[in-house]
Amino acid sequence: MALPPTHQDSADMLLRIKNLNPYFTLHVDSTLIYRLEINKDESKYYWYLRNSPVGLRISKDNGTLTFKAEKSYFLSGKLRYDNEYRVNLGVQSLDNPAERVDTSFVIVFYNTEIVPARVKPSISSTITIEEGDTLAFKVQCEFGSFPIENITMLANLPMKGYTNVKKCEDDFIWSPPFDFVKETDPGKERILILSFIGTNRFMVRDTATVRVIVKDALNYPFALQEYKLSARNIETYILQLKYTFVQLDKGVKKTKNARTGFDITSSTTALTGTIMSSATSAGTQKTGKILPSVGVSLVPIKEAVAPQKVFDQNQASSVRAAIKRLDYMVKDQTLVGERDPDISRKTAKLKDELKQIQVQLIDVPIEITNDMTERELNDYFDSPKVRRKYRLKK
Repeated sequence: MALPPTHQDSADMLLRIKNLNPYFTLHVDSTLIYRLEINKDESKYYWYLRNSPVGLRISKDNGTLTFKAEKSYFLSGKLRYDNEYRVNLGVQSLDNPAERVDTSFVIVFYNTEIVPARVKPSISSTITIEEGDTLAFKVQCEFGSFPIENITMLANLPMKGYTNVKKCEDDFIWSPPFDFVKETDPGKERILILSFIGTNRFMVRDTATVRVIVKDALNYPFALQEYKLSARNIETYILQLKYTFVQLDKGVKKTKNARTGFDITSSTTALTGTIMSSATSAGTQKTGKILPSVGVSLVPIKEAVAPQKVFDQNQASSVRAAIKRLDYMVKDQTLVGERDPDISRKTAKLKDELKQIQVQLIDVPIEITNDMTERELNDYFDSPKVRRKYRLKK
């Protein structure tokens, strides 16, 4: 009579792998040959792998694992160092598909050859910019055996308003101010040296250097304000000159009217005397002889009361010529485009022209109090009567 199977006999009847190693570490360029064993007749079972890394194979008949860790796998990126690859392993009966074992193990590849990681800014080692421009680039890293974890940035000159770089793929952005280049710097340029020092977890360093040549440039916003101020000063001075011209011209005109009145009175008196001297009445003839003398006596009175204002008229002509010249200079030195490259020269020209006119008219009393609007001044100055009066005569 046969005895019933014991618990130990039942355990031996279950399919199991006797020598499974749950963890493999393999050096690059080495070979793995490892035969797995089961507690059954191997000829009735077959082996298989799922999710296996490139190059790892197993013999389906005898369960022998083989792998040649060639360096080309790692250089091409198909495999990575220090990465745990979990491989699913199984063995199954050829006669009874339900009799199978599914398990897994881990394989890790390592390399004793150290590939250094490098700091690589996305810009050339030497770059030239001008003041006011924006310098922007990304600080990249080449990954080696041990990646760079921290980056420290150093500069040979003090800087403001820049974005600091602390790790790979950070952006460096900086705009040099317009006073960065000093007057004493040779060649109107200054050299900034940026050093990016990357370190890994073992404090191994790699340094990348960027040489930035900063050239002196025009502070266009400030230059534009200076130009507008100069143009506004000239426009204000033109208005003052126009009011002065109006006062001088009115004085000349008033004197001319007074002299014309004296001339008409003198002529009328002389003509009346001539007519009365031919009258029949003796008294009338006597009065007619006196009247021409009266007309002649009005001439010195005219010179005393209303002398000719030649000086004032010359001053008015000089003021009018200065106004025309300043108005022409403002139009001639108008800015062209959004950033006129000649703005400094044009500003200096306006300043020099204003100074020359002020020196030229230093003896002319410039009227500051103005009870006329700008439109009234322009209408008076540009009136046809004034143009005819002060135009050049041949």
